[in-house]
Amino acid sequence: MNLMQRQGTEQRTWPGAIAAITLFVEDLEAAKRFYREVFELPVAFEDDNSTVFRFGETVVNLLKTSEAPGLVEPAIVATRDAGVRFQFTLGVDDVDAMCEELKERGVELLNGPMDRPWGIRTASFQDPGGHIWEIAH
Repeated sequence: MNLMQRQGTEQRTWPGAIAAITLFVEDLEAAKRFYREVFELPVAFEDDNSTVFRFGETVVNLLKTSEAPGLVEPAIVATRDAGVRFQFTLGVDDVDAMCEELKERGVELLNGPMDRPWGIRTASFQDPGGHIWEIAH
């Protein structure tokens, strides 16, 4: 029993769902346009430095790279050309059909659609900030 339980207060499960992801972007307007057009999502919040979209229960915050040091210092904010270190995966019912829709929305695929050795079909694309998105079924 942890301290919060002993005191009779309710505690969230750790680690729980990811509440928010902040992506650093050089061109906020281009990123906002991409997310609205490609994912067909409304803007949940915006100010001069950020634009927020909701992916289900997860908030994706697009933040101007110039504002990022205030969040991560003393860590260094990497540039877009530093290389890819992660990807986001969205489940879809039909990877091939979604690829066609993405192409109609002006998205250039990095790879796929392809069958992976671990038993799923995938395709990947990149947003204007260099972040990789995968669709999978």
